Amino acid sequence: MNAGSGLRASRWCRCFLCIAWITSVLPGCALIHHNDTPYTEIAPEQVNLANDIHLARDGWPAARWWTRYRDAQLDALIDQALADAPAMVIARTRVAQAKSDVELVRAGSNLQVVALASLDREHVSANGFLGPFARNEPALGLTGPWYTEGVVGLGASLDIDIWGKQRAQVAASLGVSNARLAETSAVELEISTDVAQLYYGIETTYQLIDLLDKSHEIAAFAVQAHEARGARGLEARTSLEQARAQQLAIERQVVSAQAQIRQLRESMRALVGSGPESLPAIEPVALPRSQAALPATLSYELLARRPDLQAMRWYIEASFDRIDAAKAAFYPTFDIKAFFGFNALHLADLFTHASQQINLIPGLYLPIFDGGRLNANLGGARERSNLLIEQYNQAVLNAVRDVAQTGSRLQALDAETQLQKRRIESVAFARDSVEAYYQRGLTSRLAALEARQPVIAEQVALLTLNGQALSQEITLTKALGGGFRADPPVELKPR
Repeated sequence: MNAGSGLRASRWCRCFLCIAWITSVLPGCALIHHNDTPYTEIAPEQVNLANDIHLARDGWPAARWWTRYRDAQLDALIDQALADAPAMVIARTRVAQAKSDVELVRAGSNLQVVALASLDREHVSANGFLGPFARNEPALGLTGPWYTEGVVGLGASLDIDIWGKQRAQVAASLGVSNARLAETSAVELEISTDVAQLYYGIETTYQLIDLLDKSHEIAAFAVQAHEARGARGLEARTSLEQARAQQLAIERQVVSAQAQIRQLRESMRALVGSGPESLPAIEPVALPRSQAALPATLSYELLARRPDLQAMRWYIEASFDRIDAAKAAFYPTFDIKAFFGFNALHLADLFTHASQQINLIPGLYLPIFDGGRLNANLGGARERSNLLIEQYNQAVLNAVRDVAQTGSRLQALDAETQLQKRRIESVAFARDSVEAYYQRGLTSRLAALEARQPVIAEQVALLTLNGQALSQEITLTKALGGGFRADPPVELKPR
């Protein structure tokens, strides 16, 4: 590269830098037309419960909320599900993908350097731009028309992010990555509560079968007693068939309950992601006592406690960054490209001092007429953001509704349970009276056993209430976020 060409390059560089400086203080030629006011998020007073919804205990769920039941079987099942469930694998893969996207976007704003090397065997046209080189006159340095051109060196490029477009794109990618992390916590909550629901559904059905077995024993004795009386001609066959019908009804209930256990177990296996033999056996255990608790107030605390809401807030925050990037696209962009290396028409001259080549190319891009593309892009980014805000507002209302409905249902179940216990006491009094008569020889054993049937029926009703209360307690845990806590919570700042 000779001194004259270097001087001309220096002048061109100064010219470009001057133009870049002038245009950087001027607004872009493409004008912003679609930049409406963003929608607002839900008001704080709407994130609360009615005054008549409360439980005996206050508080939020713990992080590993299921351990409060002190059930080793449940702990093992949930741990297995959180490790191996296909839904968890998908969620973790989405997080890894989002992190890769962040690195990809961030890399675009850094200095890019590449090594270049090329070899070109060419025949120069005598009528083209390099026509004189097509002559073969060695004395003049012309050895045409065939040449073997070689280029080797380093090329570099750098985008100058004056208006923050690339920074906004990186921030948007980070927002999506954070949203995916929150979504992973939401999947963990979904899986853990589903496993607990299925597990206690199985345990409740086990206890139901135990009660049905007791009832079946009484029904079987009644059939035998009526058969004996009928054989002696002491009563009509009608009583025997009625007793047998009751026995068959109980057997049908047992078969249905056993089928339900198999169905729940298969649902558990699909949820955990285990094979036919890898799901451990689930042994019968007593149902735990209700430990449901409801915060005295929800307010904005619920937003930080619900991983699904935090994920949506991160998506909204990312949409604001995309709006910033769409706005920055209206302004001039700058980049610098450079090359240092060797370029020669003859390979023998490639690595000589005279074959050195240096290029420094400042670039300017200024949108003037784009056919409305930039405004359409900005308008689309704004509308997508507004849609996310409205979806978030609806999700918040749904979350408050879920907590309120579940808390109200638990209140009702607690009252029903207390009434049912009193009902059992009353029915048990009649059973005990018949038992006392039997002990004194004033009534038959059949009458004493049949007096137990109403008590068993009421115990089945109480078991159903306890199972429903436990299911609603797990649902409330899910509605309250299952111990998740965003620290610090995402703050929405519309732009």
